[in-house]
Amino acid sequence: MRSLDAAIEFAAGAHQNQRRKGSGIPYISHPYGVGMILLAAGCREEVVIAGLLHDTLEDTDTTEEDIRRRFGEEVLRLVKGASEPDKSLSWEARKAHTLEFVKTADLPSRLVICADKLHNLRSIRRDVETIGDGIWNKFKRGYAQQKWYYTSMAENLGHASRFPLLDTFRAETAAFFAE
Repeated sequence: MRSLDAAIEFAAGAHQNQRRKGSGIPYISHPYGVGMILLAAGCREEVVIAGLLHDTLEDTDTTEEDIRRRFGEEVLRLVKGASEPDKSLSWEARKAHTLEFVKTADLPSRLVICADKLHNLRSIRRDVETIGDGIWNKFKRGYAQQKWYYTSMAENLGHASRFPLLDTFRAETAAFFAE
């Protein structure tokens, strides 16, 4: 539990001044949500920690060495797997890369990515219920592209094998985009 506490504190510090897109909600609610999903799914500690840290390389000043030194090589590997390698690429190119990666990624990597997408989907669903369809304006790509990405992700995450968290993600994706 000590490592989980350290990861919670590390993520909170790394994301301290960030907010979720289009809201005043502190960004840290997302990594915490991802970590809670992974914990509830019975994942081992390194996977939960990677969920808590999954956006630190992409969205903060955190370095690979920071993660390796504090949390080890396995956590770093999982965080890197959940990170987009080149933020200068177009949205389409970045999403296509992730969709290809998950087809052959190992189960721990797919669990972190699945929990991330599931938490994002749940956040979008809450925003649509509260704000309505105008919520799509806060994204770089609108409803049609988001639908393509989430439904493709739900399919590709199961390319190598199925797992219970994926079943949840698939069901929620299908229900949300069918509404």
